[in-house]
Amino acid sequence: PEVWDVLEEVIHEHPVLLNRAPTLHRLGLQAFEPVLVEGKAIQVHPLVCAAFNADFDGDQMAVHLPLSAEAQAEARLLMLSANNILSPSHGQPLATPTQDMVLGAYYLTYGPGPEELDELEVKLREGKWDEKANGPRPHVFRSAQEAELSYEHHMVKLRDLAEYRRVHGEGHVLTTVGRIIFNERIERALEEVLGDQYDPATSYAFVNQPLKKRDMSDVIGALVDQHGPHATAQVLDAFKDLGFHFASQAGITVSKNDVVIPPTKEEILERYEGEVSEIRDQYDMGLISQEERKEAVVEKWNAATDEVGEAMTANLDELNPIFMMANSGARGSFKQIRQLAGMRGLMANPKGEIIERPIKSNFMEGLTVLEYFISTHGARKGLADTALRTADSGYLTRRLVDVAQDVIVRDEDCGTEEFIDAPLRGDDGALNPQALGRFTAAEVTTKRGRKLADKDVLLTKELAEEILAASEGDDEPTVPLRSVLKCEADTGICQRCYGIAPATGKLVAIGDAVGIIAAQSIGEPGTQLTLRTFHTGGVAGLDITQGLPRVVELFEARKPKGLSKLAEVDGTVAIEETEKALKVTITDAAGEEDSYTFPRRTRLYVEQGQKVAAGDQLNEGSIYPHELLEIRGRTATELYLVDEVQKVYRSQGVDIKDKHIEVIVRQMMKKVRVDQKGDSDYLPGSFVDRHEIATANAALKKAKQEEALFEPIILGITKASLATDSFLSAASFQETTKVLTDAALEGKTDRLVGLKENVIIGKLIPAATGLKHYRRLEIEPTEPVRRPTDEFGLLDEGDLAADLGITEDGELEGFGFGDTGNGDGAGFGDELADLPAADDSSD
Repeated sequence: PEVWDVLEEVIHEHPVLLNRAPTLHRLGLQAFEPVLVEGKAIQVHPLVCAAFNADFDGDQMAVHLPLSAEAQAEARLLMLSANNILSPSHGQPLATPTQDMVLGAYYLTYGPGPEELDELEVKLREGKWDEKANGPRPHVFRSAQEAELSYEHHMVKLRDLAEYRRVHGEGHVLTTVGRIIFNERIERALEEVLGDQYDPATSYAFVNQPLKKRDMSDVIGALVDQHGPHATAQVLDAFKDLGFHFASQAGITVSKNDVVIPPTKEEILERYEGEVSEIRDQYDMGLISQEERKEAVVEKWNAATDEVGEAMTANLDELNPIFMMANSGARGSFKQIRQLAGMRGLMANPKGEIIERPIKSNFMEGLTVLEYFISTHGARKGLADTALRTADSGYLTRRLVDVAQDVIVRDEDCGTEEFIDAPLRGDDGALNPQALGRFTAAEVTTKRGRKLADKDVLLTKELAEEILAASEGDDEPTVPLRSVLKCEADTGICQRCYGIAPATGKLVAIGDAVGIIAAQSIGEPGTQLTLRTFHTGGVAGLDITQGLPRVVELFEARKPKGLSKLAEVDGTVAIEETEKALKVTITDAAGEEDSYTFPRRTRLYVEQGQKVAAGDQLNEGSIYPHELLEIRGRTATELYLVDEVQKVYRSQGVDIKDKHIEVIVRQMMKKVRVDQKGDSDYLPGSFVDRHEIATANAALKKAKQEEALFEPIILGITKASLATDSFLSAASFQETTKVLTDAALEGKTDRLVGLKENVIIGKLIPAATGLKHYRRLEIEPTEPVRRPTDEFGLLDEGDLAADLGITEDGELEGFGFGDTGNGDGAGFGDELADLPAADDSSD
């Protein structure tokens, strides 16, 4: 028993590192302050489970102990879980409530939405309150404590309407008792954290709506924006405690009687059955082809499934436990409930073709033998897919890390004049989040020339909204922004081109390994992407790859499946239809004609007489990046790749910042191919770094010699990794023997710029605290450092130094790193000192 007290004293304020394998991103390893608990299991805070992807069904975690003072400082300042609540991949809080906490908060804040409350408030003010229609008149509470006490004494229910005057608030708020309790607890927690800086009027906005998972994340996001991640981290416990408490109070359980089958289901199915038999009759009479019939039937049954699903959702009671679970975002989705209470719908066979016969039953009614048999395909494919996907996704992450590992922030500003025009509005018409957190590349003005923002200003939400308001008449307002794609730093990239680091919400620091973070952000959600290509049967060119294989196809710059053709010249379109094919002819200004033929059932993107520009897509499908690069040039290709990768992730509901994908695309487009060497030393056909050849050409131009001619190329991530300047990094990636023999034959030198090379030879990595820039910092103590033994006054300094083996000039004896070379490490110390440190341009 005494041991525990001693142990508690020893571990006090000594952080430990927790890691859960697989460590897919940097939040898979975080620091914690340990607390001694009974039992043999590690207990972790429920809010960090999302980052670790941990659950409580037997997961194991490793505990590491940072020993040196530097290691402890790094763990506490950089890795402590409370300092890492934002996701490095999208910048939103990751430590947000899930599952039972969401359910508890939803139960607590459930009730009328803002519009309904406004209507009720009008009725109340005008004295037109109807007790039959609107329920009893709202209670009136002078304070939150009054509401809480009334609830605890069972005088009111959580859902009862109440009028409540907020402290320092304007007038009364019409809300529910539950929401008063919710807001009061969060405000109290915030006040504790902020102390004197807490201002009831501005520090917290009263939440007056039912809180679903998404809304809860928005509330936490707003707190982060206003008070910073550190203060918010301390308030998160209030959300957690509230959620757990009221989820227990709610006593929400699931019974088979909660799975309610919609009464209109039979009627819907009969109607669609009739429509499908009509399509079959048309086919029997030879009016439509086999493929058209299949496509139409599949379309009909998909519509039927959706309609049954909608009828089911509309039929569920708002307080049905299963409905509440799905609606609040706590667990499950309406798609899953549809299989329980609606109909399972169409399934795919092992080839990936959709079977025409739908599963009309649901799990509540039970499947027929044939339906059960059809549905086994899907289940089997699902399991096989998952196993394959993990391996594929892991391999993609490895390639991404390899191609981007030497992208480190090294400069404040590379001074580039190039930029991208970023749209200010997203697809949904709201503010485009990808444009925020970057620097303007030029002055932003209205069409009439009024200045809205200077050059080199950070585009914040407020500034973006100002620019949007000023450019009202503009359909698609764009802003010239700095981008990683255009960064001209010699090694790595610069702060200005990168902008805000999503993990901190502040300007990216010099030394940040943004390449690794980009690779992890893209690779980590890779496992969630689908592997399959659904063949809808029949439609030519619609079997486009999706999911993970599509991401790989883009990053490897391969010729895509379902290739679409591009217009090679500007001109006018003429379409000619023959029995077997479609012929598209483009006539340019000089009257030259370019013809393209397509199969008959191709979906064209152009119409008769339309004007097209070179590089426009003519038909449905995917573009081959090499073709786009030849016709449209570098910028269009870069933006196409970023956009296409984003499409895949967005379709799965995964949020990633564009700048991560830009980092990888920049690495793919970094090299150029030498066409004619001129007076340079390059060999024709060799791949050379874009900046390197530009510098060489500038020198040749100055000397009035012939410049080298080159053309832009795009390398897939595997090729780009092997084409890196560092042979150590390339050899540790793939084709080791080939890389090493080539390096030996050419007598290559490795400048040790990236991370892998330094890890291989056992040096500190040239990033973050490993940069020379930071290693040279000397910290002056503000007061004399007391030695622990001095407290007893037993030793004077000289004796102590002699005991510790410290020589006059502060070197340690017997360690071989000083002038006294009597240790085994002596030679090694000198050897290390001779190794060139990576050139940090930040010195």
